[in-house]
Amino acid sequence: MKENERTSELKQSRRSTKRAGFNRGAFGEAATKLAEIGKGFFARGWVSGTSGNFSAVVSREPLRLAITSTGLDKGSLTPAQFLEIDDQANVIRGDGRPSAEALLHLAIVRELYAGAVLHTHSVWSTVLSGSHARHGGIALEGYEMLKGLAGVRSHQHREWLPILENSQDMAELADRVSRTLQQSPGIHGFLLKEHGLYTWGVSLDEAKRHVEVLEFLMEVLVRSGAAHSA
Repeated sequence: MKENERTSELKQSRRSTKRAGFNRGAFGEAATKLAEIGKGFFARGWVSGTSGNFSAVVSREPLRLAITSTGLDKGSLTPAQFLEIDDQANVIRGDGRPSAEALLHLAIVRELYAGAVLHTHSVWSTVLSGSHARHGGIALEGYEMLKGLAGVRSHQHREWLPILENSQDMAELADRVSRTLQQSPGIHGFLLKEHGLYTWGVSLDEAKRHVEVLEFLMEVLVRSGAAHSA
């Protein structure tokens, strides 16, 4: 799928979201599904400890996200632990506070009209984002699994995963994320150096699939020794 077609698909999703109205039940549905996804990722070793954060858009106008509260064990998430935030990351529903990385979720949603953003902290993404950082990213190509990414039709596809230097200044990092997404149209994810993977989708199902595809491919690279050949 060409980039302009992908952008058109994302914008169409945004319009459909707006028409749907997103009644009050949308938050509960998103929180329930995000909790299930989080527990599944924990079981696969992708969000150990309190790492990782997940979000889904529940309203476009005004912009509202269901998002994980900070400091939670993702293996025992419940829908009641999710927060609803506005476009400035202010909590408007729920108890607790969102991770400072909520600003990155908002940046991705704004730039790409994504419907969901998922962030994992696997061993594979941590190793690769460190060993390939000096190259600015890592290329994934030649694998059949790439066809699980939205718009990809061939194993000959070359997927570029940019690697961004991590920072505790989330406003500055969110600006760099926005610039990266503008400068690298068509990508399906990026890595924070020695930190983890961010990916997204027009829906939660698509974002979940992208995590599974990219985590699989990163594990292949590490196990095959590519992590040490850069």
